[in-house]
Amino acid sequence: MFLKPNFNLESIYNIDIVELKKMGVKALFFDLDSTIMKSRSGKFSFQTLQFLNDLKSNFKLAIVTNNRNAAYINKVKSQTDIPVFFNAKKPNVGVMLEACEELEVDSHDCAMIGDRPLSDILGGINAQMTTILVDSISKDEENFIVRFARFLERLTIRKD
Repeated sequence: MFLKPNFNLESIYNIDIVELKKMGVKALFFDLDSTIMKSRSGKFSFQTLQFLNDLKSNFKLAIVTNNRNAAYINKVKSQTDIPVFFNAKKPNVGVMLEACEELEVDSHDCAMIGDRPLSDILGGINAQMTTILVDSISKDEENFIVRFARFLERLTIRKD
């Protein structure tokens, strides 16, 4: 199986807001760990919080994560007013569609942004969303095993 995200970017900070608006995107769904927050850190960087706050003037936002640790999710929620949908079981689309319903947007008008092709991107494709694959926000700090697993998973990405 090969996947083709609509965009394959180095970082969330490289997202082209103007292009997404032209495409009719009204909501951005972000994966949590390794996408907008260092994995298992439970803490947003100032730069990321500022970036997300800036996006609010153009898009509805949500965080859709497979993480199911209630204490961790509560720590995340305490730092932002962006709704957090957890235990998503991506690539299953159920929680993503629940987020669409809560934000009152159609899935076709949403973009799923994440660092994992086989969960975030496949889930976004299955939900008929625009998909944006980004590198891990903490890629320089990941150990060899994690980097190797990411390499293997990205072999599923079609380059053309």
